[in-house]
Amino acid sequence: MFWTVSAHRFAGIRAGMDADVATREQTAMHQVTDRLVSTFGADRGAQEVARTIDEIHHRFDGRPIRDFVPVLVERYARQRLTAA
Repeated sequence: MFWTVSAHRFAGIRAGMDADVATREQTAMHQVTDRLVSTFGADRGAQEVARTIDEIHHRFDGRPIRDFVPVLVERYARQRLTAA
């Protein structure tokens, strides 16, 4: 499926965290992007969906606890894309 989560986003994440944590988060974010593009891509366009996810994901930069970041990003992105 289509995803364009910014490469620089994960480069920055990896700089401050364990490689295994960064890899799991990157994999989860790709899955989130795939799901939301499947759900909203026809109406909003894949680029807009990916941009929305990237903007929301950026809010969590520098946060030390990363376990729930993909879940929160998906929730907030769904809310924004549904409301838009």
